[in-house]
Amino acid sequence: MFQHSLLIEKSASVRWSGKSNGANNKWPFPNRPSKNMTKSSVPPSATNSTEVLTGVSGVAVPVMLFSEFTLKTTGCGLPSGPLGLYGAIEGLSYLWVVGLVGYSVYTKTTTGKGLPSGPYGLLGAAEGMSYLAILCGLVVLGFQVTEYGYIPNAIPVEGGKCY
Repeated sequence: MFQHSLLIEKSASVRWSGKSNGANNKWPFPNRPSKNMTKSSVPPSATNSTEVLTGVSGVAVPVMLFSEFTLKTTGCGLPSGPLGLYGAIEGLSYLWVVGLVGYSVYTKTTTGKGLPSGPYGLLGAAEGMSYLAILCGLVVLGFQVTEYGYIPNAIPVEGGKCY
């Protein structure tokens, strides 16, 4: 006939264990996971720190490289934009990239290993691009001083050379 039981394990999760002769085998949980589902088959959550580092770096590094290109070609950084949004994004991108490189150096010195490569190697790519952006920034800084003779202010000032 129809046998069923619910087992409550120590981790306070409910597991269905039962046998049925095919009659209503979805009782009592119609949306329960498959009996063959293991913990490793559950996808990781989107709040995984590796994914966050990769995602934010995927935005911050191109913004920083574009800012450096603009600085090299015009002598000034990005304009502040509407309500200062472009300047804020630019500043946060610089902070993020410097922070990621600092975190990478800290991890390398304390553990002997760098950051994990992340899903599809994207965090490793973001880390490498961050180092490249820092290197390009130092090169652009040298050109800025030799070609224009000044380093633009981070915040535009009235009567200043930039915006």
